[in-house]
Amino acid sequence: MNEDFAFDPETLTVNSGTTVRWVNDSSVKHTVTAYEDEIPTEAEYFASGGFESERAARNNVSGGLLAAEDTYEYTFKAAGMYQYVCIPHESSGMTGTVTVE
Repeated sequence: MNEDFAFDPETLTVNSGTTVRWVNDSSVKHTVTAYEDEIPTEAEYFASGGFESERAARNNVSGGLLAAEDTYEYTFKAAGMYQYVCIPHESSGMTGTVTVE
């Protein structure tokens, strides 16, 4: 898999209350977008660009793009599994998972 089209690490386990920071270390623009149906029901939705839903993020992808060296942070409060995607590179398999204990 091309490293420009993968989250590194692809899977991560953290404790509740941990803030995860994504850094785009490639020259390709990316998003960090939660799959709305793949996060705990009590969790807040998250997406680069500050969108409140997956639909909103998909409808305005350019608003959530992270350019080279841009960052996005999210604090995971609810325990469970969170799956997310880079919308422009979803077909390339650019997905990730954070498990919160």
